[in-house]
Amino acid sequence: MTQHAPFDIFLVTAPGLEAMLCAELVEKGFAGPVAESGGVTIKGGWPDVWRANLDIRGASRVLARIGSFHAVHLSQLDKLARRFPWGEVLRPDVPVRVDASSKRSKIYHAGAAAQRIETAIREELGATISADAAVQVRARLEDNLCTLSIDTSGELLHKRGYKQAVAKAPIRETLAALFLRQCGYEGTEPVLDPMCGSGTFVIEAAEIAAGLAPGRAREFAFEQLVGFDRAAWDKMRIPREPRETDLRFYGSDRDAGAIRVARDNAERAGVSHLTQFQQCPVSELEAPDCKPGLVMINPPYGTRIGNKTALQGLYRGLGKTLMTRFAGWRVGLVTTEVSLAKATRLPFGAPGPYIDHGGLKVRLFRTEVLG
Repeated sequence: MTQHAPFDIFLVTAPGLEAMLCAELVEKGFAGPVAESGGVTIKGGWPDVWRANLDIRGASRVLARIGSFHAVHLSQLDKLARRFPWGEVLRPDVPVRVDASSKRSKIYHAGAAAQRIETAIREELGATISADAAVQVRARLEDNLCTLSIDTSGELLHKRGYKQAVAKAPIRETLAALFLRQCGYEGTEPVLDPMCGSGTFVIEAAEIAAGLAPGRAREFAFEQLVGFDRAAWDKMRIPREPRETDLRFYGSDRDAGAIRVARDNAERAGVSHLTQFQQCPVSELEAPDCKPGLVMINPPYGTRIGNKTALQGLYRGLGKTLMTRFAGWRVGLVTTEVSLAKATRLPFGAPGPYIDHGGLKVRLFRTEVLG
């Protein structure tokens, strides 16, 4: 690969949300995105890699495909890895780590494959191999084809850079952004979360409405690669003037500690002026004095917090509050159990696909406008 020739860029997301990520890429001007299992591929150059990390809300990682070759045994892998032009992408003064996977390949031992590639990088390039290196090479062996990628993100992209504390069982920002999109949210209506925890849905919705870049407050692994143009990157990430909006975004929770955390997170994210958080149980919640919008909820699950049977009453109370006090609003609810969603007695349509969330399988349940 050269610094100027276009190459494949793969944006990783949770299986089941590829179409939502693809729609976001189209909306933000990336050409020709193609949804695949577990993510979306685009073609572009390094500035596209930088912009994807900076601007895309729904991706958990951005991988740059740097090359591929066929290998059917470890000695062949070793030979080809030593010939690979690592110096076109990796710097000898920056530590590297290697992760490998194998599927339907004669080289079936992923650990041994990773060791051969690590040795090639260390001996041919001179880079240090370190288990906690920010720069990671990913080798995927599938049908005897070894595809090499660089994880250009570093830390997972749900780490926006503003959260210093979280409440119990938080939803990742990347999932929250795609669930909001799946509910039809475009930044033009209020959003309310009656079990807001650390404020993820509320803050994501406010940032979208304000047009803020999700990666504006963090660093990325691509900043340590060959050819990185600091001046061009600094120009790309110049803070944008937030869009003016009269909308407000609301969060409530019965836990006073969660409300303190949410307010602090909103302050660090720069959207405290757009958000309102209050300590309030669901049973006492009233609709805010504004036009109707979207209620977005990630309630407790029996498999995650508490007991499923005990939670039936909580879900029934939630449904009663929304049905009696939130006419004109739509509802999006994330949970593991159909039975818990049904306990609300809200008029949900067909649930969305199962999505992996911290080792659990969750689904999004959506209503149309409540009567």
